[in-house]
Amino acid sequence: MAHGKTSYVCLACRVSYKQPHDSKRQRSCPRCAGLMIHAGSAFAAPRRRDIAAWRTLTVLLNAGVGFHKTCCCGPGYRPRTLRDVRERMTYARRSGEPVAKALVRRDVP
Repeated sequence: MAHGKTSYVCLACRVSYKQPHDSKRQRSCPRCAGLMIHAGSAFAAPRRRDIAAWRTLTVLLNAGVGFHKTCCCGPGYRPRTLRDVRERMTYARRSGEPVAKALVRRDVP
């Protein structure tokens, strides 16, 4: 049985490609030859010209937050705007909660 494809993202070029997952192999971008980040199988790329969405995505992926399916529920909550990211980063800084955990929190107390 063939394995499904998953998304790899080049943040510098603002592109994503679906490729078979292989944890032992680093993917390089066909446009700039830079390393690509494994985003997950439930990832949907924003439009290339949507710079704010790509900035939000950059923060998420660099913090280690992926878009992997968990059973049938999808990846769960992910912030969509820079304001949401800033709120969660501030909460993480004040509370001491890890950034990756604070970023996927639906509601900030």
